[in-house]
Amino acid sequence: MAQKPGKTSAVETKLIRELAKILNDTDLSEIEMEKGDLRLRVARGTGPVTVAHAAPAPTPAAASTPAAQPSEAAPAPAAPADNPNAVKSPMVGTAYVRPSPDKDPFVNVGDKVKEGDTVLLVEAMKTFNPIKAPRSGTVTEILVQDAQPVEFGEALIIIG
Repeated sequence: MAQKPGKTSAVETKLIRELAKILNDTDLSEIEMEKGDLRLRVARGTGPVTVAHAAPAPTPAAASTPAAQPSEAAPAPAAPADNPNAVKSPMVGTAYVRPSPDKDPFVNVGDKVKEGDTVLLVEAMKTFNPIKAPRSGTVTEILVQDAQPVEFGEALIIIG
């Protein structure tokens, strides 16, 4: 909350509680609100999410065909956010891969970057935040499109 310390009123406390209830009721992870000088961001800590998909049971006709028998299980591809070389978004916002619409992208796949180089921007609340390379390496994958909304912790780019 962007207020002077010690100036929290009962109305603001009630508003925070209402926003927290909305988070729970809607299953959102974060809500931001701005009204005059009052600026609120209510977020819930989210742990790793596991999604399980059940495969449909084969029909008796499909089970008798050789094509229905799995020859070898292929390993599932790792989620980009689990990649130790992923550069993740530090906030909810909009990712931009170029400094302005008429400029070239900050980086392309195959580019070498040094630690501290700006690799893209994330705009949140009308502020453009540079996302810097946490280490030197080669850009192996760009996981976002220009002007794409992103979530906190979402993998944006892979630096190998």
